Amino acid sequence: MELKKTKSMKKIKQTAIAYLFMLPALLVLAVFTFYPIIYGVLLSFYDYNLLRHTDEGILEKPRWIGLQNFEKAFQDKYFFIALKNSFLYLLIVPVIQFFAILTAILVNRKIPGITWFRTAYYVPVITSIVIVGIAWKWVLASDGLMNFFLVNQFHWLDKGIPWLTDKNMALFSIMFVTLWQGIGYYMVLYLAGLQNISPEYEEAARMDGAGSWQVFRGITVPLLKPTIALCTIISCISALKVFGEIYVMTQGGPEYGTLTMVYYIFDKAFGKFDMGYSAALSLILAFFVGIISFVNIAFFKEGGLKYY
Repeated sequence: MELKKTKSMKKIKQTAIAYLFMLPALLVLAVFTFYPIIYGVLLSFYDYNLLRHTDEGILEKPRWIGLQNFEKAFQDKYFFIALKNSFLYLLIVPVIQFFAILTAILVNRKIPGITWFRTAYYVPVITSIVIVGIAWKWVLASDGLMNFFLVNQFHWLDKGIPWLTDKNMALFSIMFVTLWQGIGYYMVLYLAGLQNISPEYEEAARMDGAGSWQVFRGITVPLLKPTIALCTIISCISALKVFGEIYVMTQGGPEYGTLTMVYYIFDKAFGKFDMGYSAALSLILAFFVGIISFVNIAFFKEGGLKYY
């Protein structure tokens, strides 16, 4: 009995020490993550505008309005424009994953200069989105570098392409910037996945007469499935919450052609100071992010990407 009590006390002491070590991180999470989330959820049920003051000049307190912010969202045409553009941005996901896998396979080979090649592809990832956005805005401007080469240098076109000034083209132009900057990040993840695949599988397949495409389709992709699942989920979440490129390059224009959910939330919160409505929009976006993530997890869990 005494031995059992001693073991129990020792276990409690070890658990207490473990939580003591975790306490600083838990405090940071509580202050900067859990509290803002809980406060944001509660705020979505209030009418709270930082520009609204009483006759005495005092900031009005938040006023409980229940589900009215959510009802307002589904009557707001700009909400649907932003939601449509955010979902349209998901088109970048399969493209960026495909090119990231191909690039990872390329840099996984032992060829001269491959280390420099890997570094060059990863540099855009660690470059500030502000710098990237400003640079590409200059390249894709009506009188920018891209049109200069297409019209004046190579004479392939009679006039420049409105990359960022046409509402039907601007979003796809920004998608290209996201593709350019993001390939290196996913390439590194896929490279790690490829290096965990034993070369014996490919050697056995080659001995059986399999070609490069058959090896890629029948061995590489199925064994990369966990990495593909991770990268797809991360990429979907990143696409739905895209902001930096939009803010720097188009500010949601032209004619709301690049208005996305996160930019609309930002504009409502820090442009119109309508905190209650922006919190409700954030909650709606979080719901859709959760749905997309759940669909991805279910797809890969149920055996998506199987080959026979």
